[in-house]
Amino acid sequence: MSLSIEQATRTIALVGNPNTGKSTLFNALCGVRQRVGNYPGVTVEKKVGHVRGKHRTLELIDLPGTYSLAPHSPDEMVTVDVLLGRRTDAASPDAVLAIVDAANLERNLYLVSQLLELDKPVVVALNMMDVAREREVEVDVSRLADQLGVPVIPLEAHRKVGLAELRAVLDDIESLPSRTASSPFPALFQETVAELNVALSANGEADAKIGRELPRFLVERLLLDTGGYLEGHLLADADPQHRASLVAARDTLANAGMPVPGIEAVSRYRWAGEVTRDAVRQPRARAATLTDRIDQVLTHWVAGTLIFVLLMLVVFTSIFTFAPVPMGWIESLFELAGDFVSARLADGALKSLLVDGVLAGLGGVVVFLPQILVLFFFIALLEDCGYMARAAYLMDKLMSRVGLSGKSFIPLLSSFACAVPGIMAARVIENPRDRMVTILVAPLMSCSARLPVYIILVSAFIPATTYLGGLLSLQVLVFFAMYLLGIVVAAAVAWLLKKTLFRGETPPFVMELPSYKWPSPGTVVFRMLDRGWAFLRRAGTIIFAVAIVVWALLYFPRNEAEVKAEAARQLADPAVAALLADVPEEERLENLEKSLHQRQSLLGRAGQAIEPVVRPLGWDWRIGSAAIASFPAREVVMGVLGVIYRLGEDIDVGEEEDQTRLGAQLKAATWDGTARPVYNVPVALSLMVFFALCAQCAATLAVLKRETNSWRWPIFAFVYMTALAYVGALITYQVGMLFVA
Repeated sequence: MSLSIEQATRTIALVGNPNTGKSTLFNALCGVRQRVGNYPGVTVEKKVGHVRGKHRTLELIDLPGTYSLAPHSPDEMVTVDVLLGRRTDAASPDAVLAIVDAANLERNLYLVSQLLELDKPVVVALNMMDVAREREVEVDVSRLADQLGVPVIPLEAHRKVGLAELRAVLDDIESLPSRTASSPFPALFQETVAELNVALSANGEADAKIGRELPRFLVERLLLDTGGYLEGHLLADADPQHRASLVAARDTLANAGMPVPGIEAVSRYRWAGEVTRDAVRQPRARAATLTDRIDQVLTHWVAGTLIFVLLMLVVFTSIFTFAPVPMGWIESLFELAGDFVSARLADGALKSLLVDGVLAGLGGVVVFLPQILVLFFFIALLEDCGYMARAAYLMDKLMSRVGLSGKSFIPLLSSFACAVPGIMAARVIENPRDRMVTILVAPLMSCSARLPVYIILVSAFIPATTYLGGLLSLQVLVFFAMYLLGIVVAAAVAWLLKKTLFRGETPPFVMELPSYKWPSPGTVVFRMLDRGWAFLRRAGTIIFAVAIVVWALLYFPRNEAEVKAEAARQLADPAVAALLADVPEEERLENLEKSLHQRQSLLGRAGQAIEPVVRPLGWDWRIGSAAIASFPAREVVMGVLGVIYRLGEDIDVGEEEDQTRLGAQLKAATWDGTARPVYNVPVALSLMVFFALCAQCAATLAVLKRETNSWRWPIFAFVYMTALAYVGALITYQVGMLFVA
């Protein structure tokens, strides 16, 4: 009788050191048949894929890269919990696929020795055989398999060499033996673990997650991880007798000359040496490889830094060179869709909802997709060829001054295009404190969404004064200052967070530099598309929903008769007619009605309500309304101001005519009931500083929630950034007014 897919499915966990090609192998095996999420309660990414074999479907769980199964945080505990079947949101693996680097086999076998103690079938994927050959490392695969007692499959995953043999072994998973290798520890250590296991069980200690006694592997880890995370995690509410048994076991080993945790490294590396003694032949002298020769240049503190700067210049130039064209296509597509809907529906709430809410909300998200794809194409390319590790190495000294490591640099650099991919790129940071700090300061980098605000206000209010014979202008200096402001404030906030909420020493930046290799086109394209889809799926849904809410706040309440009468009365006023002289005659009534509707809307009323709060910043209710409406995306503020100042919402900051029109209206705006202008240089600077520091981006907050698995941190980011933005705008305006006659 044939088995159903569900009955035939077997689960396999992929485990390996960083830079062993684990993700490349996972993508090569699963292709598009994979899904990505997060394990609840932690920031660890959950990647699950499926492979169809001849006899069954295999479910592969790609676990985070790790050098050891010694957990030091909830994030690191995920791998151990999944392997031991202690998580309800992940199937207990039927077998383990250990990916090792053939060129660094002895070091990689440290982790394999731990996996062999899990009482599960193990298959060793001997990856990067081409790198081993380049380094003149010879591996006797059959001898190694005999020594380990498990199947060993030689691979070159990026070239898909050996995948067929690996699939065949995994497809016959039920024939694999369990734990054929003996423990690497001395007999006394093994006896002590057994006695401790009995003592804990006798005293009633059970594993709360699986409802039975602690697995032997966890008892062993408790013994080894002195005063570490695991002890507090498993024995937090335990009987004092349990801790006494644990201390006594450690004392027994120490008295026998086997102090923990040092005994583990000695035992496991001794075992690895015995396994590889007859199976691996190393060259007498390590020959200089192409990687070594390239690194002499790329990791040099002068030449390497210059090359890095040039590469980043190419990356970000490419974003602003290649992305605008498809972004224009997307904008045109949504404009056509809006025109199509507008032509077929009568004016009213439904038409406005579909055009100004649904289509505008979707367009506001999708338009950034080309930037995301271009950025992640280059990141995937640089990661897959091995360069990104060198970039982190170069930047480590700079980042360490604010308590972070070099791994934080690339996510922060990515945030200059958009904070969403920057936050997502922080997944490469293993240290959970550094990762959280990086995520929380990434939105302070001036992303491309802030450009419309800077362009309009700088061109309208900052004098075009030039210096050095015209080589430098005041407008350029102000523009640059907005970017510099975000960098300086981010450094200060990172330093403060590392001294308070995420207190701890800056971890030593120990990073393996992988060998250079030609990037796999399939891997690069897959990662690019995967991140693009993640952006649309995770960020798009929430920012779209928020856009609908903002539309409703801008639309209701609606009193058409009252607004039409007031618009006709204002158009008859010579002063208003003069103000609208630059607006095409056929658009004047429509734009004036939109402005009046906005003033009467819930959002307009909210702006009027908060005017006393924003008045110290030099703002009136109209700027306040625009700030509230721009919550989904910062660039929305210029469109809202366009509506408020009777120009319509289709303000294109790339068009000089629209810059001039909106700039002229901003200059002509006066406080209600007076002739005093609302805008001047201090107000413009105040507005720019506010948007340089604020958290006006629903997509960023949505992704921040997704990456941290909690609403606490997006709320924290919104509150602290809004407070910084308000204080910064307040100081800017108040100090600026001291110099205004």
